[in-house]
Amino acid sequence: MSAVERLRDELRRAREALRTGYLGGKSASWLLRAHARRIDAILGQLWREQKPPRGMSLVATGGYGRGELFPASDVDVLVLLEAEPGPAESELLEKFIGRLWDIGLEIGHSVRTVEACLELARTDITIETSLLEARLLAGSAPLYRRLSKGLERIVDPAAFLKAKRLEQEQRHAKHRDTPYALEPNLKEAPGGLRDLQVIRWIAQACGLGKSWRDLEKRDLLQPGEARQLARTEALLQNLRVRLHYLAGRREDRIAFDYQDALAGQSGFKDTATRRASEHLMQAYYRNAKTVTQLNTILLQNLEERFDTEHAAPRLLNERFQARGALLEARQEDLFAREPRAILESFLLMQQHRDLRGMSAPTLRALWRARGRLDAKLRRDERAQLLFLNILQQPRGIVHEFRRMNQYDVLGGYLPEFGRIVGQMQHDLYHVYTVDQHILMVLRNLRRFTMPEFAHEFPFCSQLMSGFERRWLLYIAALFHDIAKGRGGDHSVLGTEDARRFCRRHGLSREDTELVSFLVEQHLTMSAVAQRQDIADPEVVRAFADKVGTERRLVALYLLTVADIRGTSPKVWNAWKAKLLEDLFRLARRILAGEAPQVDAAVADKQAEAGRLLRLYALSDAVKERFWSTLDTAYFLRHDAQEIAWQTRNLHYRVDAKAPVVKARLAPFDEGLQVMIYTPDREALFARICGYFERSGFNIVEAKIHTTRTGYALDTFVVMGQGSGGHYRDLIAGIETELAAELESREPLGAPRTGRLSRRVKHFPVSPAVDIRPDERGTYDALTIVASDRPGLLYRVARKLAGYRLNLHSAKINTLGDRAEDVFLISGGALQDSKTVLKLEQELLAELQI
Repeated sequence: MSAVERLRDELRRAREALRTGYLGGKSASWLLRAHARRIDAILGQLWREQKPPRGMSLVATGGYGRGELFPASDVDVLVLLEAEPGPAESELLEKFIGRLWDIGLEIGHSVRTVEACLELARTDITIETSLLEARLLAGSAPLYRRLSKGLERIVDPAAFLKAKRLEQEQRHAKHRDTPYALEPNLKEAPGGLRDLQVIRWIAQACGLGKSWRDLEKRDLLQPGEARQLARTEALLQNLRVRLHYLAGRREDRIAFDYQDALAGQSGFKDTATRRASEHLMQAYYRNAKTVTQLNTILLQNLEERFDTEHAAPRLLNERFQARGALLEARQEDLFAREPRAILESFLLMQQHRDLRGMSAPTLRALWRARGRLDAKLRRDERAQLLFLNILQQPRGIVHEFRRMNQYDVLGGYLPEFGRIVGQMQHDLYHVYTVDQHILMVLRNLRRFTMPEFAHEFPFCSQLMSGFERRWLLYIAALFHDIAKGRGGDHSVLGTEDARRFCRRHGLSREDTELVSFLVEQHLTMSAVAQRQDIADPEVVRAFADKVGTERRLVALYLLTVADIRGTSPKVWNAWKAKLLEDLFRLARRILAGEAPQVDAAVADKQAEAGRLLRLYALSDAVKERFWSTLDTAYFLRHDAQEIAWQTRNLHYRVDAKAPVVKARLAPFDEGLQVMIYTPDREALFARICGYFERSGFNIVEAKIHTTRTGYALDTFVVMGQGSGGHYRDLIAGIETELAAELESREPLGAPRTGRLSRRVKHFPVSPAVDIRPDERGTYDALTIVASDRPGLLYRVARKLAGYRLNLHSAKINTLGDRAEDVFLISGGALQDSKTVLKLEQELLAELQI
């Protein structure tokens, strides 16, 4: 066995022993130190075998220099020289580095003189930081001391702190300034290991020590805080070590692929209401939140040590003053003596536009006193008034609520909120933790009040401008999902929490009932709009009866829009906006006593469609021939513009033998609207779905209608770019290709196996299928819930075609990566309960991932 093979085998066995020890119960810090020591020994041995000249040093840098080495991390080394290397030295160093790679080390190396190191450190904060943690491994100690002393001379603590602060802000920005990503980077993201290392680097540059114990001795940390930082660091180190082992390589992102395994290894288990991975991620998010809190407090404390300009304080009231742009408690024990002053501090931040934060002593005092937000304070009437006052301010509500959440004040004052902080739900719908989703909904509601955002949702802004006591909507937003993860109906449980809050804070009966209604019914409007046929007057009337008043309707509409927009950037689209607005307008007419009867509603639509057709010089006699083939249901389910568009294209093709396909930009400015008119035939819906699936379009709405003369008149709204290109090319392609597909007599093709999103792959929705008669007993309603994926609708359509079932309508509802679709179907197979059960089972099999 060669020397290289021997060392490679020795390294492999050493790493395996370390892994066994760690998985056997040793701590992550033990593993990191032991790994670094083992690499030290190997590098030292190889260095000596190379017999380098006396004027060389081998130096560990970065995390390895700190004496911590994760299982798959790079081994960063610096070869330090007295002078630029000659040919012989270069050959020796090249051979040395090559041997390190040959034995299986991932090496990050540099070769520099002391002067070159110092010159680079002056201009590159990353190199300066790496050298701060350097330690000598082998070689010339005097040469290494020259580097250390030179580094001490050039390090400017104030400039270093400023540069690291800026570097941290840039790093956080790359991760969207949040630790709450679905797959967070536990090293680089806010609240990760790097945020802890930044504190240590700055403390070291300032001569304050290298450990949390050192900072405690310097009164920058309290003993409890030092222990908390040690615990948070240990959790992050453990997760990173396990990630490296699970991935078999360097991996710092808690990807979906590893969350279940990490949860199991970390001792988390599934519960009745939540996955083990959700418990793991909540622990991680809360840990990251603590890191960001202490990082902010410590950096602000360190900055104050270099602040030579102490602005004179400006009195705000008997408890607070402003020092420059920072709020400051006039006495450091204020929060401990008067916990309600914690709430007052956030109110003052809202009321004084020039304040951008709190002074370091005040922030530290708030952090230490946050445990005083207890039941006694929640019963304090002045504290209750302060909290309501924060909600009622004209500015800064979202900003201060986010800050209150960051410092654990919101969860302290509202314990129900505290329970959902950092709680992730892998439902393929929400992409934010529950607390962040709630604050996002609050933010969306606030934007409806701001003129500068009126262009985003003009109708919502218009409604909000006339809504009295809009702060009641903010309370509903705070409580609408506050009971997530408890088990049971979170809307009902949240309503109970909201009622208690309203009673405790002295809200009137009317206001309490409005808030309670909104929390309990916050899912109702979207469910009716997206799952039921709002062209049916009875559906709209039932919804209006449930809402009861126009004020409630406006409030529910505003909350619903804000809620859907606050779940995921992928969920909201113009089609859903139109459905909700249509339902709102129809329900408002009923509540205003203006609801038309069915005959009157049809007559109104026909009159408006006729007016539009006259613009195209089409006579009443021309349109009547086509309209005579249509029944009342058609006119109820299509608006006047659709009726006119279809009449204009079909009035001379009533008896067409070949399929007619027409497409246009959807009237609500997103997607394409496609009309199909063809003699009805078996499996028509499945064939259409198959075409759109192959062409890369997603169906978001389907109106299925059969004329009195046996023609299918179907309208689809599709989104996606298909094969790409200008929209005119897409329309032309659909009109030609789909018409040809509809004439085909080939058997339906098998569904394609599309690529699953990684989130669906690892956290699929348990599919559900339900077939039961609709409320009128006319049709059967098929409801499916499943993980969305390419070809899902085609799979369902093929199965229905196989049972010779007729489709009368389809409500396609995609929520992120979650599909919730409702179909109205009929057919002889539905008369036999055993056949229905068999269909349900086969559909479940199709929906499985």
